[in-house]
Amino acid sequence: MTFRVGGAYEEVTLMPQDAWSDKRERQYEHIKEGLEDRGHPEGEAEEIAARTVNKERARAGESDTASRSSIEDISSGRRGGLRSHRGEGGPTYDQLYNEARQRGVKGRSRMNKSELARAVGR
Repeated sequence: MTFRVGGAYEEVTLMPQDAWSDKRERQYEHIKEGLEDRGHPEGEAEEIAARTVNKERARAGESDTASRSSIEDISSGRRGGLRSHRGEGGPTYDQLYNEARQRGVKGRSRMNKSELARAVGR
């Protein structure tokens, strides 16, 4: 599947869905349809839904590997509920901080969320 990543389009493999249970497949369809109803393009809705399901699988111990932010961050459902009055809030502070750490951004510990977002180019 091709998605826009940064400024360019690139081929991205989302997830071998044969590893998904029937429950996760239903969850994926529900999220995807909800996003499409809110005006997201189909490809973007598929990507967001797949990422959300994969994160929930990691939190539930259903995947072989999981990032620390997948496990320690609040659940996708709870986070969406907290941000629903403001729309999509984008990545959390912790997610931006981890990305800044991986990229070696200097002074990241003194940055707030918007400064971190600018530093990592979001």
